Amino acid sequence: MKTTAKILRHPASSDIAARVDAIEWAQVDADLDAQGCAVLKGLLSPEECAALAALYPDDKNFRSRIVMGRHGFGRGEYKYFAYPLPDLIAQLRPALYVRLCGIANRWNETMGIDIRYPDRHEAFLKRCHGAGQTRPTPLLLQYGEGDYNCLHQDLYGEHVFPLQVAILLSEPGRDFEGGEFVLTEQRPRMQSRPEVVPLRQGDAVAFAVHHRPVQGTRGPYRVNLRHGVSRIRSGHRHTVGVIFHDAK
Repeated sequence: MKTTAKILRHPASSDIAARVDAIEWAQVDADLDAQGCAVLKGLLSPEECAALAALYPDDKNFRSRIVMGRHGFGRGEYKYFAYPLPDLIAQLRPALYVRLCGIANRWNETMGIDIRYPDRHEAFLKRCHGAGQTRPTPLLLQYGEGDYNCLHQDLYGEHVFPLQVAILLSEPGRDFEGGEFVLTEQRPRMQSRPEVVPLRQGDAVAFAVHHRPVQGTRGPYRVNLRHGVSRIRSGHRHTVGVIFHDAK
């Protein structure tokens, strides 16, 4: 049987890049434009999901632990990975960024935001670190029965990449019940629109961190988004969050 460490080290960077490149990105772009989120099916294998979830008890992998109930964030807990990130996350983060930065730049141009993102994630991290945002933000979340995550935005500082990715590591119906990924969108002078995103083990969802453009009858306008997780009715749920900006 492969150990957790071997599984997480197994994919070469070229393998991860090829897996990310194989995603139907034209459909992802269209879904992000239409809904503010898009599913990336089968991004990780069941073995990789189990290996990442198995890291949670070992604090040497992480820089901090957050118990959500202490801060009014919901119920459950999560841990931020420390640098160096696990190889699998360290390879996924720049590979996904390369595919998402074009969307991010196009959105900012449409919304009249005078910020552009470099082609390479390494260059964007240098921008973050130069502004004092040096703490890694990829995280591993753990939920049990009755736990949930309140609607929120993962901003962390001045420099914010406008898209992020969450990967479901557990299998709905087997490992847990409930616990749906939820996105809400607030349009000006309208009530919030909810979006529930069905995921299977190994699926990821790419979604807007803060806001996105919507085409109206008088041109594009900006809408505000928040995301969360509904109540876990039974079992345990693990998720990896891949955030592309670092934190102060």
